[in-house]
Amino acid sequence: MRKLLGQHEFYLAMILTVLVIAIGLANPAFLTRANLFDLCKSSTVMGLFALGVLIVLTSGGIDISFAAIGAFSMYVTSRLLLAVDFQGSVWVAFLLASLIGLALGLFNAVSINVLRLPTLIVTLGSASVFRGFLLAFIGTSIVNRLPAGMIAFSRRTLFEQTLATGETIGLSFSFVLYLLAIVAVAFVLRYTLLGRGIYALGGNAEAAERVGFNLRRVQFFIYGFVGLLSGVAGLVHACTMRNANPFDLVGTELSVIAAVVLGGASITGGRGTVLGAVLGVFLIVVINNSLILLGIPSYWQKVATGGVIIASVAITAIRKDGVRHAAASWR
Repeated sequence: MRKLLGQHEFYLAMILTVLVIAIGLANPAFLTRANLFDLCKSSTVMGLFALGVLIVLTSGGIDISFAAIGAFSMYVTSRLLLAVDFQGSVWVAFLLASLIGLALGLFNAVSINVLRLPTLIVTLGSASVFRGFLLAFIGTSIVNRLPAGMIAFSRRTLFEQTLATGETIGLSFSFVLYLLAIVAVAFVLRYTLLGRGIYALGGNAEAAERVGFNLRRVQFFIYGFVGLLSGVAGLVHACTMRNANPFDLVGTELSVIAAVVLGGASITGGRGTVLGAVLGVFLIVVINNSLILLGIPSYWQKVATGGVIIASVAITAIRKDGVRHAAASWR
């Protein structure tokens, strides 16, 4: 119990539970199966981005190019498949988008390792490069006619149920991709030497290099994997919206980073968990969804999200101070 009370994720889960109960009492529609399915669907794209951001923050870096990579991957994939009149499986589209994202992520890795610049500077510049190249040379018009496989994927659901109104609801199949990504990232961070290298890089890069970690390889994996996840997230977004808009996903960077920090990841590196990132994403999605159900204007979403983030960070700081005082009293 003492170990549980010392974990940030425990307090975040308590806040989320209390919030869900309070909103459910205020508006029973919040706890319906249809709305819960919508919450899962709404958390998928942000959650995929957040898993990548978690790895970067844990390593002591910061990446704000993932939204540009997602937009670039989904738009280029959609345009290419339409150009060849592709009628095959949607998994070909996912493969293509993930490879494009991987290539752009590796571009970041090369820039970081060759130029030896702070990750914030590199990814800030690459985000502008990717978005500018997309709009200047590939296109600015919205693709409203997606390949048949992508449209079919957007309609694919699990646990379908037909309501009395005749409406059919179900859990979006894209949520399965999110669950698989959660398992993959959790496994890498918890059970592999690469995961230890990521934490070591964020904790103390010099010490990590002394004990034998190849920091260049670790960074190449980090930014390549972030690019791959961003490509998948971008295509999921296109399938969900049933169009490919090159201007989409702009402005989501801060919300995703905030969700990961809310989940307990440290901006300075060395700390962060998949569970915390998932809870942080779900908390922000719940807040945004509940404000809509309660009829509160959408511009209050940012106020509410910011308030929860400040409260979460404050609780963490207070808890750390308590631990320090307790340790000092034992001395």
